[in-house]
Amino acid sequence: MENKVIINKADNVGVCLVASGDIPAGHKYALCDIKKGETIIKYGQIIGRATKDIVKGDWVHTHNVKSHLDETPVYSYNYSANEIEKKAGGTFKGYKRPYGGVGIRNEIYIIPTVGCVNNVCMRLEKEARKLMRGSIDGIYALTHQFGCSQLGQDNENIKNLICSMALNPNASAVLIVGLGCENNGLEPIKNYLEPMGRKIAFFNCQEVENDVEYGLEILKGFIDDCADLKREEVSLDKLCIGLKCGGSDGYSGLTANPLVGRITDRLISLGGSAILTEVPEMFGAEQLLMNKCESQEVFENYRKMIEDFKKYYTDQGFPVYENPSPGNKKGGITTLEEKSLGCVEKAGTTKVVDVLGYAEMVKKCGVNVLNAPGNDLIAATALAASGCQIVLFTTGRGTPFSTFVPTMKISTNDNLASFKNNWIDFNAYGMDEDALFDLLIKTVNGEYLCKSEDIREIAFYKTGVTL
Repeated sequence: MENKVIINKADNVGVCLVASGDIPAGHKYALCDIKKGETIIKYGQIIGRATKDIVKGDWVHTHNVKSHLDETPVYSYNYSANEIEKKAGGTFKGYKRPYGGVGIRNEIYIIPTVGCVNNVCMRLEKEARKLMRGSIDGIYALTHQFGCSQLGQDNENIKNLICSMALNPNASAVLIVGLGCENNGLEPIKNYLEPMGRKIAFFNCQEVENDVEYGLEILKGFIDDCADLKREEVSLDKLCIGLKCGGSDGYSGLTANPLVGRITDRLISLGGSAILTEVPEMFGAEQLLMNKCESQEVFENYRKMIEDFKKYYTDQGFPVYENPSPGNKKGGITTLEEKSLGCVEKAGTTKVVDVLGYAEMVKKCGVNVLNAPGNDLIAATALAASGCQIVLFTTGRGTPFSTFVPTMKISTNDNLASFKNNWIDFNAYGMDEDALFDLLIKTVNGEYLCKSEDIREIAFYKTGVTL
């Protein structure tokens, strides 16, 4: 790449790809004189207003720019998505499930209904792992601190999240462990999941004498059932990827996010699916996504999601532009609009086919938009709960976490890729689409394990009162 780049011919700022004078790498510089109050243009879109006069060549950042975000914009629908040509072919090797889904891993989940039994689940994981054999890829206790003392919608959401997690196709078998006295009781979860015909077992610790021995007997049966499962070749229309960015920097909207957008378009052309979330990191770019909604109905659902999320902010007394983070700013992102315009690049150019509620399972092939916040672990958990078998996670500053499905870390820049080689799976700076797509296929085939794959974490999106 050149040392400096101009993204769109309408822009009045460029980006320094290497440090230049007092301008750090990844930060913006003025392409012309910009007067106080005039708009700053990047990606061909307004990302803020100048708070003072800016001279051509000057560093453009938080010291001389503020957000231009309108908290109450009027939205319209003008369809303008790229119609991607569907292609035949494209396969991967996965675990075919009797219900029609396909997993990219042969795993057993242990899920607590409530944080009170986390230690039981962790002991079960430890003991069951000693018995692992055959093609089983892992046994994981997916612990959390909630499940009791939550009220109303929060209590419903934690139940829905656990149910959706249990239905992820990467899980060959699931053990759900309750306590017996929690708000998020086992019975409603059992009533919902049992008719699905999946390999799922349930018990309350208060109702058995030795909870670890009891649970381990169930897990031994799961191991016997799953140890001999084999991968089979299946169509890529069975693959759903999660799209997430975190620790973003000035390179995110130039390298990793557009590259992942190309992977999204490529997978959609082969019949697959992708899910985009991080609703607050759509603010300032939401109209672009609205114009990609495939119908008026999808547009209305998406608009409502955006407006409801903004109201959630303002009802709490916070402005909707309470973003970007300190790390984002250090990396070159100045305003939420700038961050959002880079963030939505991950969704590619094709149409949006559906809008999903929190913990709602994906139903349509194509690009889906999911209601969840920007917080990395909460959002990634929500993506996996909605049915993604893998999350593509772009980052400019790096992070070691992984949600409960493989989480591929894609670096925006060379420095991060070399410095945190133990975290990063792929360096997007060279914009090599074929190499990233090949790595994706190797990962879903089980030929490559993401560097954070031995870590499995979840987080719940809590919005209300805790007793």
